[in-house]
Parts: sequence; structure tokens; C-alpha cells
Amino acid sequence: MAALTAANRLVVKIGSALLVDRETGLLRSDWLQSLAQDVAWLKGQGTDVILVSSGSIALGRGVLNLPAATLALEQSQAAAAVGQIRLARAYEEALTPHRITTAQVLVTLEDSANRRRYLNSRATLETLLGLGVVPIVNENDTVATDEIRYGDNDRLAAQIAVTVGADQLILLSDVDGFYSGNPSEDVSATRYDVIDEITPEIEAMAGDAGSGLSKGGMKTKLLAAKMAIAAGCTMAITEGSKLNPLKSLNNAANCTWFTATLDPHAARKRWISAMKPRGEITVDAGAAKALANGKSLLPAGIVAVNGEFGRGDPVAVLDPQSRRLAQGLSRYTAQEADAIKGRRSSEIEATLGYPGRAALIHRDDLAL
Repeated sequence: MAALTAANRLVVKIGSALLVDRETGLLRSDWLQSLAQDVAWLKGQGTDVILVSSGSIALGRGVLNLPAATLALEQSQAAAAVGQIRLARAYEEALTPHRITTAQVLVTLEDSANRRRYLNSRATLETLLGLGVVPIVNENDTVATDEIRYGDNDRLAAQIAVTVGADQLILLSDVDGFYSGNPSEDVSATRYDVIDEITPEIEAMAGDAGSGLSKGGMKTKLLAAKMAIAAGCTMAITEGSKLNPLKSLNNAANCTWFTATLDPHAARKRWISAMKPRGEITVDAGAAKALANGKSLLPAGIVAVNGEFGRGDPVAVLDPQSRRLAQGLSRYTAQEADAIKGRRSSEIEATLGYPGRAALIHRDDLAL
């Protein structure tokens, strides 16, 4: 349905079974090198690429000679600590020959649930992508407990896609799409090529969380799809064990595409607009004009701050006549915003006593 080369920003989820041989516990180096070729090809087309990769626990388990059975939490965290450094090194060694710089980004559920951490994650990933880096994202299994875990990288990948405004999300899986039933148990199960709407009937086909072929099952993939398409991101499920899996998908390999009706930019603006504002910021005529022209809100254009809001909270932006002009996510608390209002961005550090971001509300976090 969709060509990967048409994506401006692409998130790819990679499961442990694709990276690590289940019998030997060793890295599948040939497969990883073929993936690196695919990433280099996409980067050459001008596409930003983020990889959400499992594999740290699987790699660490083999190094530590831990049993194949389910591990205790502390054993999993220890395996992740050992495996994470090896996983990062493997990606670096695979992508360096293509002159691609990599970065390791470890996150937990709290990093997206908390608005302040969400903004920090978004800013870091945006900066890395702007510098041409390919971030390698994984759940921070060394510190995550059940209360702050995603628990599966399908939903983590969808959250990363939402965070960075990706227009395509690819789940490289052990099954070549979404089926009407489990194809390993039901010979009459059929694959959907395209799903335009996730109906109750489609959800019923996914079964329980543990019923699919991969960790978490098809249920988690459907949850990831709902999250992605709501943010304007089209998602595909495809079988990923073959070499050059992304080129294969681009060349019409079996898959299921979940279509989004909005683009990521419009979906994000709608999300911001729907929030209940926690405060108000009044701007001068010059700032109002700049915002209308697609600029960020700088402290110099602010004349008044009202309400109690924290970093990452939604605030209404008012023009000089107190008419609502826009709504956005503040990069400063109400107290900080009040302290730096009317000041140049170069004066922020001297005013607050610590460095801050140049814009109080970045244009990407602003809905007119």
C-alpha cells in the first residue's frame, strides 16, 4: 500500500527473536547487517529513522548463563544491564560502515505519562534526528518495575512514533500481518492487507494478550495500531526474519497496513487543542503576529502570565485584547514564565540562574 520512501519519519520496532538466535543466544549478525543496509537506503532517501529494539535481556541472559525459563525481576534487570551495552555496540558496529551515527535512548512508561519527561524525550529525539543520528530506543529494563513498564515494545514503538510525529510505524514481527484468527491454529484464517478502521469485530479477532505469535500477542499490536493511527501515523505489521526486511516490505512483501486519516502534524495540533488549559499567557502585538506566521513563542513577547501550571502543561495564549489566539504546551512553569516574560532568550540563564530553552512554547507544541 505505502512506500517506505514516502515517509518523512519512520519508526521500526524490532523484536528479540529477530536479533538474537533463540537456541544459541547469539546475535544474528547477518540479519542486523542487512537491516543496517535498509536503514542506510532509507536515510539516503531523506527519511528520518528511529529503531525501537528489544534484545538486551536476551543477549545478557546468554552472557550470564541464566536459565531459559522466566527470570525473576532482578535477574531480568541484571541481564538487561549486561545486554544493553552489547546491543548498543552491535547497532553501532552495523551502522558505522554506512557513516551513520547511532545513539542509545532508554525510556520507561513514566517518560511518556509525565508531561515534563515527555517534552524532554521529544526534545532529545528531535535534536538527534536533526543531527542525522539514528536513535536506538529500548525500555530501560535495568530500572523499570511493573508500575512503570510498557511491558512490550509494540506499544513503546507506537508511543515513540507519537512523540516524534512519525508518519509510518513498522512492526517487524514473527507473523506477516493481521489475521482473522491465529493462522497456526486456524487454517481458514485470512490476512488483511489493509485495515482502514479498527472495529469491535477486528478487536475480537486479536484475542487475548497472550494469544498471538509474538510476545504480548496480536492484542498489543492492535493497541499499538490504535495509538499510532490516532496520531496520524500509518502502521504496518510484517514478518521480519528475512534479510533486508524493510526493502522487502517496500517491494510489496506480505503485510497488513493500518491507515491513518490525519497527518501527524494535524493530529498533534488537534490533541493539543483538546486539552484543558492550566493557565493563560498574554502576548504583545508583535508576538501575536509572529505566532500567526508559524513562529515559536519567545519570552520577549509575553506581557502577562496567569494561573498555576507546570512544565509541559497546556496554556491558552491570548492576544493584547485578551482574545484567545492559540493553545500550547509550556516549556516553563508559571513561576519561571513570569520571571522571564519580556526578556530576550539570551537573558534566561541570568534571570533563572540556570540555562533554559529559547522558546517558551515551541511552534510544534502550539495549536492556533
